[in-house]
Amino acid sequence: MSVKPQPLYASLEENIGYIKTALGNSDDIVIREIRIGSEGRIRAGICYTTGLTDTQSANDFINGALSLNIQKVETETSEIDLTLLKDSLHSAGDIGAVTDFGPLLLSLLTGSLILLLDGYPQGFSIEMCGGERRSVSEPVNETVVRGPRESFTESLHTNVALIRRKINDSNLWLENKKIGRVTKTNVAMMYINGIANDKIVEEVRARLDRIDIDAILESGYIEELIQDEAYSPFPTIYNSERPDVIAAELLAGKVAILVNGTPFVLVVPALFISFLQSAEDYYQRADISSLIRILRFIGIMIALLGPSLYIAITTFHQEMLPTQLLISLAAQREGVPFPAFIEAVMMEITFEILREAGIRMPRTIGQTVSIVGTLVIGQAAVEAGIVSAAMVIVVSITAISNFVFPSINMSISIRMLRFPLMGLAASFGIFGIIVGIIALVLHLCSLRSFGVPYMSPFAPMITSDLKDTLIRMPHWALFSRPRLINQKNVIREQTPQPSKPQPRE
Repeated sequence: MSVKPQPLYASLEENIGYIKTALGNSDDIVIREIRIGSEGRIRAGICYTTGLTDTQSANDFINGALSLNIQKVETETSEIDLTLLKDSLHSAGDIGAVTDFGPLLLSLLTGSLILLLDGYPQGFSIEMCGGERRSVSEPVNETVVRGPRESFTESLHTNVALIRRKINDSNLWLENKKIGRVTKTNVAMMYINGIANDKIVEEVRARLDRIDIDAILESGYIEELIQDEAYSPFPTIYNSERPDVIAAELLAGKVAILVNGTPFVLVVPALFISFLQSAEDYYQRADISSLIRILRFIGIMIALLGPSLYIAITTFHQEMLPTQLLISLAAQREGVPFPAFIEAVMMEITFEILREAGIRMPRTIGQTVSIVGTLVIGQAAVEAGIVSAAMVIVVSITAISNFVFPSINMSISIRMLRFPLMGLAASFGIFGIIVGIIALVLHLCSLRSFGVPYMSPFAPMITSDLKDTLIRMPHWALFSRPRLINQKNVIREQTPQPSKPQPRE
């Protein structure tokens, strides 16, 4: 809704009439006329939106705070000093003066209470946001065995508060913007002054300011409109539903983007290695975290190359297999009418359909149908001679390995890239796979996220930053922040290495 600049009228009737007309006499807009001042000489109007405004606070304001404070600001001529009135209502909440219908309607539709006085071309916007909101709950996607059990909600104010509980520092700055010509969605940019790179902060601010769109309904809109690469399969903006993860990224010098109405917070710049790290890596001991990371990278390689290697070896490079295994595979494929590539494509597409169906189905039956469907279809396909048992095993291991990704975005990217690699393997064998991997590496090295190389600290190689990549060094060794992201406040801790106590004499 675009509202032309229109100053408020001095008449209360005209102001209320304009509000009703502009909002189409909507039934959820509550408008009450009351009398205030000595003997009720001054007429006033109260406007708020049902479901967006805290009704109890609005009633308390009308019945209590307004009637008590109005006597103190009334002049001898029964007129009201608006400046004194605003100062006297400080207990009601954040108060702002409005003189134009544009800001007035925007405040009204975002949960504020509007106070209008007859005879004054000025009103007051009193913040009383309320209504039903989802409470802070356990994360759905980014679950951990050890760590905080709280996640973001759809309320921007709640999400900001969750981050501030983690970082109690005055340098944690917040900038609010309204994006969307129709929705006017609250979008906040959060960073730690003195740690975040000023150039990155300016770039984020500039990219948000240039967005011109009707609606922002989720952070995915923002991600697609400000990302560096529009046609890359790899995500260049990180997102998380965990406050502790966002707090850690802010402490590393990155910038967080919060969007009202979504429990996912964006973080820029994003590095490739960030999508392969979990919050729990920093809550377990360094040796345990390093082992889990190594297993995670092995799973990633299986998820990307599992079907491709099977196709290449069984089609072109049978000499790489032990004789007994080769005889077993040949016996299984004796009655299969399709080549290995067609087998793999059929099974992968079937599994993707089952996975998507399990997500979209009602929660009470979705998981059961997906599990039973996978078992029944796989067993039936093997017995019918459509696919071999070995192919079912390979596809199943590949699908399970795909779930080791802490980030859903990167998991989807690997699922997409699996199919062209399978085509290269079916056409050129292992040589085709190698060409595909080289092309992927070259593409990854060409990507940037807000000016920062996507593959750092591997390319360019930064030795000091490798201590938190494939393995995690102990916390006392993580004394510096990533150098390509943070260039002002590099040292983040100076705790000495733990040592054994000296024996007592």
